[in-house]
Amino acid sequence: MECSFLELRCKEVVNVVDGKRLGHIIDVVFDLKTAKICGLVLPNSKGFWNVFKSSQEIFIPFSQICKIGEDTILIEFYSPQTPDCGPYVCNKR
Repeated sequence: MECSFLELRCKEVVNVVDGKRLGHIIDVVFDLKTAKICGLVLPNSKGFWNVFKSSQEIFIPFSQICKIGEDTILIEFYSPQTPDCGPYVCNKR
């Protein structure tokens, strides 16, 4: 499957761990020596109605991408704010 950056940035990113929609991709990071994708960059959308946004971005390593679909990119991303969902529900890394 081939996909351009323009097609990727139109897809919404959803975290399968907590079901949150994280937004759309703003950048892709490459390793120039191996010509492989290192990961995706997403905006950090913390804030009150997105008025007081944090300027930091979220980096999602390529290994945490579960599935790239027609409209959505599913990722498995654990952040410090992710609640612990028990040993039988999640496989926390």
